[in-house]
Amino acid sequence: MYRNLIKPLLDWLSAFIAITLLLPVFVMIWVVLAFANRGKVFFIQPRPGHHEKVFYLIKFKTMNEKRDSKGELLDDDKRLTKVGKLVRKSSLDELPQLLNILKGEMSFVGPRPLLVDYLPYYSIEERDRHLVKPGITGWAQVNGRNLLSWDKRFQYDLWYVKNQSLWLDLKILFKTIIKVFKREGISAQGHATMPTFIEFVKKNRKNE
Repeated sequence: MYRNLIKPLLDWLSAFIAITLLLPVFVMIWVVLAFANRGKVFFIQPRPGHHEKVFYLIKFKTMNEKRDSKGELLDDDKRLTKVGKLVRKSSLDELPQLLNILKGEMSFVGPRPLLVDYLPYYSIEERDRHLVKPGITGWAQVNGRNLLSWDKRFQYDLWYVKNQSLWLDLKILFKTIIKVFKREGISAQGHATMPTFIEFVKKNRKNE
């Protein structure tokens, strides 16, 4: 009842109210990034959602598109702009995902939607993280975020899938607010965010 009816309704109503109240902040960030990024305000990327159905995640753009001599994008820490760093530290880059919630593609709470490229690398158990809608925040985010190893991150995601409830979601939202103010877990050591899952698999699961 909660997962299929109550939670989607609460998500939609809360996202609508949040967008209405935060519209001035949304417009202010849009204007600042429009100048800083030469008109490129949003980062839009396909991500696997509920039951691995691909949707387009929307975030404020915090990185440039600089590439190396081979045409490959530089590491995240080398592409993160000064303005983008401030927006990311305050987690305001996540605000446009309220639109994803209104469209029914995401929830406020759930496993973070990762890259489509990661799908072939998941174990059978890890794929279960897609049994619920992805979220703006989640159990892994309030228990370490980008400081967690990939294995630990998935353990938290799968635990949430099995234990999803209204009270757990409220607990996660409360802890998220605290994390945002403390600005904890934004970056893994030596990275603007964290190493990719593909890098982790190739390094740690060669014999699996």
